[in-house]
Amino acid sequence: MSSGSFIHQTVDHLFRHESGKLIASLTKVFGPHNIELAEDVVQDTLLKAMHTWKMGSIPDNPTAWLFTVAKNKAIDVIRKQKRQKEFADNISHLLKSEYTLSATINDIVSAGEIEDDQLRMMFTCCHPSLSTESQVALILKTLCGFSVAEIAKSFICAVDTIDKRLYRAKLQFRENKIAYEIPSGNELEQRLENVLTAIYLLFNEGYNSAQHAELVRKELQDEAIRLAELLLKNNITAKPQVYALLSLMCVTAARNKARVDNKGNIILLQQQNRNLWNNELIARGINYMEEAASGETITTYHVEAMIACEYVMANTYEQTNWPAILRYYDVLYRLKPTPVVALNRAVIISELDGPEAAIEAVHSIPGINAIKNYYLLPSILGELHKKAGHIDEANQYFREAADLTSNESEKKLLFDKMK
Repeated sequence: MSSGSFIHQTVDHLFRHESGKLIASLTKVFGPHNIELAEDVVQDTLLKAMHTWKMGSIPDNPTAWLFTVAKNKAIDVIRKQKRQKEFADNISHLLKSEYTLSATINDIVSAGEIEDDQLRMMFTCCHPSLSTESQVALILKTLCGFSVAEIAKSFICAVDTIDKRLYRAKLQFRENKIAYEIPSGNELEQRLENVLTAIYLLFNEGYNSAQHAELVRKELQDEAIRLAELLLKNNITAKPQVYALLSLMCVTAARNKARVDNKGNIILLQQQNRNLWNNELIARGINYMEEAASGETITTYHVEAMIACEYVMANTYEQTNWPAILRYYDVLYRLKPTPVVALNRAVIISELDGPEAAIEAVHSIPGINAIKNYYLLPSILGELHKKAGHIDEANQYFREAADLTSNESEKKLLFDKMK
């Protein structure tokens, strides 16, 4: 690998891991109504890192280097715009004085408060004045380093739609003077649901990448788990549903090494080498599930985690407790009656009652047209028709699914099924 390529990969890695931290700290300075300023400063910082490191070498502590550059750029921006803009309410007067500007920035943009800053940022992005879709898109973009294309794929919608959601969200920040804070009471519960949705979408992008050559992106999964664990470090946000989501993510991530071979080919669950599963992650997931049981309510994360635990507790694929999993899917569908849940439930019906029953279940899904562009719909129908001996229909569905996914590993698997 050339030094240029290595530096580019390093900056890309740091963008994914550090940009959210930087934006969270800078938003505390600029205020949520100026979130675009924070994003611009971070973007300029990363561009400077790319240019400077190519000319020399990567510093021993690249994160500290990025924070120092970001602070200096923030000071320059404030000096240029202090007459035109108001910054964070509680410190705006300090930022407009040369006597206190630098000291205030150095004090506020501190690595020691990163965890609290990120929690505040998560909940600020999920303010109730924003639509649910905009909340999730905003937290993925600003805090998790998602590209607009990745968010669009996660929502199964157009890139322009996500651009509009982000624009409207930032407009709401300015018009409603949204505070940079962790809420309390009922408002905390409302926003927490959207925070968890964003974290789960981030994890799913790492589990089954939409816009990347590799199917599994471990760094995204690790980031999602890290953000959820941040919620557990604060007594206010350490709720049963957080434990349940962490259980689901840990148990699912435990199968990473068995899901793809050394040539990048997808290995389906029934062919996976279970000796490659991460037993430490499985144990963590089961422990989190036990903690999740302390609450009085059952969320979709509880049910999905129980399904995931059933898969990893079976010694072989054949020993999987399919009746239990079907019961869990029945509960999940009552909690979340979506076509995607019904589609996954049909796969379990195939294991219990055969492919013909499953095909009938798929075609009877209410609102199935809503997921007609979701590649797993024709992919699952192709697999079911293949099991039922309908080879021509199966190949037609596999071709349709291949046209709907941009992941090369998924395309190869679908084409291989046609052989």
